[in-house]
Amino acid sequence: MSTLTWILLTTLLGGVLSIVTAALFALQARPAQIPLLISYAVGALLGAVFIEILPHAFEIAPNPHALAGTILGGILAFFVLEKLVLWRHCHEELCEAHDPHPAPSVHQHDHGRSGLMILVGDTLHNFVDGVIIATAFIADVELGVVTALAIIAHEIPQEVGDFLILLHSGYSKARVLALNMLSSAAMVIGGVGAYFALQIVEQWVPTLLGLAIASMLYVSVADLIPGLHRRPEIRAGLQQILLIGLGIATVFVAGFVAHGH
Repeated sequence: MSTLTWILLTTLLGGVLSIVTAALFALQARPAQIPLLISYAVGALLGAVFIEILPHAFEIAPNPHALAGTILGGILAFFVLEKLVLWRHCHEELCEAHDPHPAPSVHQHDHGRSGLMILVGDTLHNFVDGVIIATAFIADVELGVVTALAIIAHEIPQEVGDFLILLHSGYSKARVLALNMLSSAAMVIGGVGAYFALQIVEQWVPTLLGLAIASMLYVSVADLIPGLHRRPEIRAGLQQILLIGLGIATVFVAGFVAHGH
């Protein structure tokens, strides 16, 4: 097969395989379990940022200060984006912004705000994964296959977290699956784009990774963690700590297996 065919097949298969595997886990969860499993999503997001994406971004960034500025600017941009979404929603109906003491509920969601931001970050991350796969195949077919397998391995726990966040944001299971499939198409676009314009596309990789990092950090720290504090009882806190640790450990193990191969 030609190099382009390898890139097309692996990026398409990689996106579908990681999403289907994550869906088999996340979509089986009952609605009442989603708020509890959000703790796992927090761990998976933080693990993906600090164990995988952030170190890689600083390794390839020609200017670490510029990358740090991109992450900071991205966090501020996502804050503005969330404000705009909240403003639009609160002009349509009553929401938590009008109630300083909202009653906690296991079915409470954020009307799509965190889901929208995590989709933006995941799409950017998938695009960069496609670029990395294409770069590896251009160098050597065997290296490309190994790289694609490694990327799929570390994508799965993050995709599980993304599924849970979208469900928590109020999206239906069918819409969650469709949106994640659409987001995974960015991996194919990144791979094909890198094949035809590698030098141009590679210049944007640190910036895109910085924005993906910003979205994951903002969603986990600003949106999800405050929601966990709505259950202050000791048992709930211990469950949350355990699941956050499990999410981080899953990313660590997946990364270890991937890099070990």
